[in-house]
Amino acid sequence: MGSLIGSVFAFVLFIALSGIKLDREYERGVIFRLGRVKGVMGPGMYWIIPWVDQKTQVDVRTKTVNIEPQETITADSVTIKVNAVLYYRLIDASKAINKVENYNTAVYQTALTTLRNVVGQNILDDVLQNRDKINTKLQEIVDEITEPWGVVIERVEMKDVEIPLAMQRAMAKEAEAIREKRARIIKASAEQEASIKLAEASRNISANPAALELRRLQMLTEIGAENNTTTIIMLPSDVVQAAKGLTTAFSNGNQTNATPFQPEVFFNEKPTLEDDLLNQP
Repeated sequence: MGSLIGSVFAFVLFIALSGIKLDREYERGVIFRLGRVKGVMGPGMYWIIPWVDQKTQVDVRTKTVNIEPQETITADSVTIKVNAVLYYRLIDASKAINKVENYNTAVYQTALTTLRNVVGQNILDDVLQNRDKINTKLQEIVDEITEPWGVVIERVEMKDVEIPLAMQRAMAKEAEAIREKRARIIKASAEQEASIKLAEASRNISANPAALELRRLQMLTEIGAENNTTTIIMLPSDVVQAAKGLTTAFSNGNQTNATPFQPEVFFNEKPTLEDDLLNQP
């Protein structure tokens, strides 16, 4: 009799212990009782009825999925390859188990097709320059589809965009032309500003002639640098003007009295002693 009681006690203890379940902080257990959903248990330790309740464990941590490169055609008929990364997590474990067969595969395939569709609706420049806008649109579309499954999309990011080599060369030429245009505009603007400053400087110097002499002296300090053998003699503008006036007056007043140039004076030399001896009979 005692052995029978011991056996029954051991059996009851085994059943009680077999119903104890333990889930970590990031795990949840979906409990099915006789095939029907009883609820979600965890985290921590809890007890279920053995052989009556069944447990399906899920992970509620954020999952990172790398979306493989997808070849698609943009709105301006350019073939590109785009890959992305997807971040999502479960917010309702019961829906994730009961509403879709495999929520991981379903979320991945949804993000895959949505990526191709969204990129195909934009031109190449928007794909390259407005990635944030496309990422937000991707997140909204995928999150709307996966919401009934108890899955929330935290973020979708495009990682890389592969462009054909011919298109890369064309874009490089376009960028070079734009930069050359910008450089010419900047240079023209600089010349315009310089002309305005030069005109203003000429008016100031004409109003005050002494400023020109100061400018010349300043040029001496710029030219006379270290280890420079160049020698420059600066003459005041008054001396130069006076010299020009004297030259003009001399050429105008004494032009009629000037002795004409006689080449024979320089070429007809007087006979020397040797010539006299040679000419004697």
